Formats: sequence, C-alpha cells, structure tokens
Amino acid sequence: MINKTTLQSVSESIPIADHYISARGEHTEVSPGVIESLLAALGYDTSSDDALLASVAKRQTTDVVPSVRVYRQGEPIIFPVNLPNDSAVDDWSWQLTTEQGEQHQGALSELISLEEPASELINVTVPVEVELGYHELTLTHLDASASYAMRVINAPSQCYKQPELTQGKKLWGPSVQLYTLKSAHNWGMGDFGDLQHLIRDIAKRGGDFVGLNPIHALFPANPEAASPYSPSSRRWLNIFYIDVEAVPEFSASHALQQLVNGAEFQQQKQQARDTDWVDYSQVAALKRQAFALLYQQFQLQHLAYNSDRAQQFYQFIEEGGASLRQQAVFDALHAALACEHDHIWGWPAFPDEFRRYDNAAVAEYTAQHPDDVEMYMYLQWIADEQMNIAQQLALELGMPMGIYRDLAVGVADSGSETWADNGNVVLQASVGAPPDVLGPLGQNWGLPPINPEQLQATGYELFIQLLRRNMQHCGALRIDHVMGLLRLWWIPRGESAINGAYMHYPVKDMLAILALESHRQQCSVIGEDLGTVPDEMAELLRDAGVHSYKVFFFETSKTDGGYISPADYPFQSMATLCTHDMPTLRGFWHCEDLKMGAEIGLYPDEQVLQRLFDERLSDKQGILDSVAGHHRLPQDVGLDALSVPMSTQLSDALQLHVATGQSALLSVQLEDWLAMDKPVNVPGTVDEYPNWRRKLSVELEKMFAREDVNHIAEQLTEHRRQASQPND
Repeated sequence: MINKTTLQSVSESIPIADHYISARGEHTEVSPGVIESLLAALGYDTSSDDALLASVAKRQTTDVVPSVRVYRQGEPIIFPVNLPNDSAVDDWSWQLTTEQGEQHQGALSELISLEEPASELINVTVPVEVELGYHELTLTHLDASASYAMRVINAPSQCYKQPELTQGKKLWGPSVQLYTLKSAHNWGMGDFGDLQHLIRDIAKRGGDFVGLNPIHALFPANPEAASPYSPSSRRWLNIFYIDVEAVPEFSASHALQQLVNGAEFQQQKQQARDTDWVDYSQVAALKRQAFALLYQQFQLQHLAYNSDRAQQFYQFIEEGGASLRQQAVFDALHAALACEHDHIWGWPAFPDEFRRYDNAAVAEYTAQHPDDVEMYMYLQWIADEQMNIAQQLALELGMPMGIYRDLAVGVADSGSETWADNGNVVLQASVGAPPDVLGPLGQNWGLPPINPEQLQATGYELFIQLLRRNMQHCGALRIDHVMGLLRLWWIPRGESAINGAYMHYPVKDMLAILALESHRQQCSVIGEDLGTVPDEMAELLRDAGVHSYKVFFFETSKTDGGYISPADYPFQSMATLCTHDMPTLRGFWHCEDLKMGAEIGLYPDEQVLQRLFDERLSDKQGILDSVAGHHRLPQDVGLDALSVPMSTQLSDALQLHVATGQSALLSVQLEDWLAMDKPVNVPGTVDEYPNWRRKLSVELEKMFAREDVNHIAEQLTEHRRQASQPND
C-alpha cells in the first residue's frame, strides 16, 4: 500500500484529482486505493513508495524538446529546450518544416535572448510566422550525432461555422437513430438509402440538417452488440447501414439478383421489415449473404481489370492506412472464429493466439485469407461512399449543414481499436460518472479511456485522426460528453463507479486541434455539455466556438414558471426537447418512463417512485405555466397539468415554443411527430429493456403524407425564419 503522502505528491504531477466536488456541492476525497490502482493502470510501478517515485521521475524526465506544442493563430512559437549537460547552445541548429513544404532554419544560439537566465531549461522563440496546420521543428547537433523533433500545431481560435450561422440564421432539423427508420425499401433497419429519403423530405419542407446517432463500426460477427455508444471503432462505419440495392455491383451481379429475388429471401426480408424492433441477427444474416456476392462481383468486374472504380478503392485503402487494415482484419477474423465457436462476442473471447493484432497467428491468418480481409475494406469503402452521396445530396438540396454526426465518448473494450491498440487506451480502467442525486452509485460505461500522457507523447495523432474521420461527409459533429476533453471519471477495472477519480486532459490543446480540424473539414461542432459543467469549461467551450447543448426540460429557472425562456438561450447552442436517453414527449408527459422503471425494478421502493411522480407533475405544471406565459399555449389546451393529456396541439406548441428561441440550432425528434411513447434507450438497463432496437411507428413513405407531420414541419420552418429576423 502506497503512503498517502506519496500519493498526494504524485497526483500533483500526474493529472489524477485526489478530490472532487460532488453533485451536492460537497468536497469529496478520493480513496488512496483508487489513485494507486489508476497509477498502476497507467503503467507506473506501485510496488513501493520508492518504486512509484522512481517510475514517475523516469516518465517525466524532460526531453530536449517537447513532443508537441499547440499554438493559437498569431501566437509566437515559444518552446522550452533542455540541452544535455555536456552540450553547448552553439552546437545546435534548428529547422522548421511547415506542412506546406516551406523550410526555415538557423543556429539555435540566434534564437536565445541574452537576457535568458542561465539554467538547463531555456525558452526559445522562433521568428517565423507559419500558416495553420501541422509542422515539424527539429533540433540537430552539428556533428549530426543527435536530432530531436517537435510537432508544432498552429490552430484558429474558434471552430468553423457555416456562413448561414455567422449571418445569424436559425437552423432546424430532426435528430434520428438511423436504424429506427422504417421503409418499404430497407432490409429490416434504417440504412443510408433511407437517410437520403429523409434528407429529401426534410429539405423539401425547409429543414436545414438531419442529425444522426453515432454510426461507428460495431461488431458484424456479433450483431446483437447494438449500442452505437459502445462501438468496436470510432474511426470506421457500421457496414450494416449500407443500402445493398444502391451499390453499383448489386444490379450487375446475376448471382445476387437470383438470391434476392428468390421467394425465401423476399419473405425473410419482409419479416425483418415488419417488426417493431430491429432484429439485428436477422438483418445481419441477410446482408452478409449480399456482401459476399457484392465483393465477388467487384472482383470480377473491377479488380480483375484494374478499372477506374478499382483505382478509387485502392486510393481509399491507401488513405485508410493501418487503421483500415486493422479494422478489416478484426472483422474478418471475428467472423471466421464466430463460425467455429459459440459466444465469440469480442477479442477477449478469441483463442489466446489471436488476442492481439500483432500476434504471429493473426499475421498468418491475414496472409492466408487476403480476400476475406479485402472484402471488409471494400464494405468500409461502400459505406463511406454512400455517406458522401447523402451529404452531397443534402447540400445540393440547399441544406446549409446537411448531416450532423455524433462522436461517442469511447470504444468497447472488446473491439478492433483496443485489439490493435499500442498504448493509447488504458484497458485496466473504464470511464463513467461519479455518484449524483439520481444515480447514487454512479455510472460505469464500460469504455476504456484514452491515456492523456500517451496522447501528448504521440503529438495528439489519435485525436487528430479521430476527428478527421468523423468530420467527413457532414456539416457538424456532436461530441458526446464533451466534458471528456477536460476530465473523465476513471474507474479501476473491477471497481464500482463510486470508486473512481477524475483524470484531467490537456483541454486547451484539444480544443485548438478541434478548431483546426473543424475548419479543414468545414464542420461545425456541438458539445453535449449536460450536467454540472465547471465555469472554466463553459468559458473554454464558448471561446472555442463550440455550440452548447440545451435540453428544454433541464433548463430550469426559479421564475417564469420554472423554465428558462428559449429567448434566453445563447445563440451559440443547439436546443432540443428530448434526447436518445430520455423518454419521448408523450412518454414524459404520461410518465411512461416511470411506469416502465417500476416494472423492471429501477427504483428501490414505492416512496422513491411516488416522489418521482410528484416531481413529474410539478415539472409538467411548470411547463404549462411557462408556455402559457409566453402566449404559446393553444386555447384548447388546459392549464391544469393533472388533467391535461399530451396531444398533437400540445406537442406542436412545445416544439414551436423552443423554435422561437435564440439558439442557432434546433433539433426535434421524429418520434414526437408520430406521438410515440416508447424510448430508444433506458439508461441504467442492459437486459431489462431492448435498447437501441425500437423502430419508428410509421414508414418514411407514409410519414410525410400525413397532414399533421407536414404541418409541424412547415411551422418549424416559419418560426425559425421569424426567429432569425433581427430584433427591432
């Protein structure tokens, strides 16, 4: 057991907080055992006090130059240099190579002020102005015996915003879980073809974007692992979203046409469509047959002749690099193992010789099954191609933003990213949330965190690539739990969520990189900042141009009926009534979530449940009072929450109430247009509720033929137009 004094000393140099402020505002100490476990998870030697201090000292030995330095546009390039003891300043030269190919160089001694105090560490200023981007600065000894490199990142001060946003236009659109879309076209779950259909319908009615749940790669060989927030990889796409019939190889494949047009396949496809809940195993069985034949046709028609389309595919592979190959090898190997053994849910269940990407057995499998691996790279290319088509369609139809994507907070500990990881991810810990009023035991999300020390040591390359992949083919990126850029609640493996500590991250550097990639991809940023947000973080996000996330039900006030007027929401925000973790409007109003929670045992006793019912009635009354106080409650809707049911009139009034506000972005839910009451996700459940499976109740082809749906869409467009007008 490490001495508490030693742990306190170490925690000052390593960004593990030894205390936090609880949800009740109380100073709360972190258990020394938790800190010790997290230090061990980071790779420090915790066998004794002396061993820990020695490993910390070794890890934090100052390099000649830092691995990376991040600057905001216009800031001078100043960085510390720690020359070896036996070396003189006159023995070193410097060279700055910009991303654009320019080179600047000179003697190190010329960069040092005569007023610089004599010490091992000296501050150097490079008299060069560089463009935005990623550059490299090297220090080289004159006899070429040593050379040290530092990545120089020069970033804009704020994230990108579409011209319409900078001109004050208020935008709106629906946010959907893509798999929930029903249509007469798909194969049992929403796909990229349905996305195009929805884009056309929303654009026609004046909408400005369509928001998506995370569409990250999941587990093709384990399709029931369906949570979009526990992906196998955040860098690649869920191949089951591919619209098979839109792939060019589909119509050219006689074998695939024969398969799909067969009576048995048609019957299975219709069964998958007709369900109210996505049957992922059935959808996967149908699509896997098609995928194999699509790739076979691509081989015969394009790869065999090195056609232009084949060249495009090879270019995609080259750009995807090692990450794409790792994803494809994982999916191919996982599929092969799942055919031989039951319950192969992820790499921890693989035979020992296959549990690391770098293992010799994996290399042997890859060499023996090149077509299987290449097929999964092909499927990633098709998915990427279809996403690009959807975004281009949105822009062609006049949507200022088009698609906005969602970046999950982490990856599953059983997927491709952790399988191929080389130290970026800490597998002996997971992230979650500390105890609060609603969750006295805290939350453990089961997602291994990124190592902040490794992140800096590698010049933030993982973070850069993550943003770059997720900002493709969209106009905005929503970052789930954006607080993770400042700090994450780390929980040692095997511990409950109550036994955790906050790990801090280099937030200013990460926000600067976020701004740089945002401009490069012309992608706005929305930060999901729900819960208790430190003033420091709120200010940093605001200054960085990140849109805040305002959920009407959480924006409470002691006045105005209990809810903040949407007119007081900041312009740099996205407003919404509901989220994927909340009940629908109808479900909220009729307390369907509380009734379900009681049925599946979420509440400890009747007293807690009754308190929640009482609070819900109070919330509903406050909502009616607030909306009525703004003269937006229809005359035929009563003022007594005890007797007012949810109706189309009330649902529309609530949506339009928020639509008249000042937030630049407004997100609505298709479930509320269809008066649905079942949620897509019930937080805190695993097997108690079929999360991430509930479909919409109406097919796309029928939805926009409904008068009530068209009415609310038209009203939202008009109210947002009016809200965009400058005040007199």
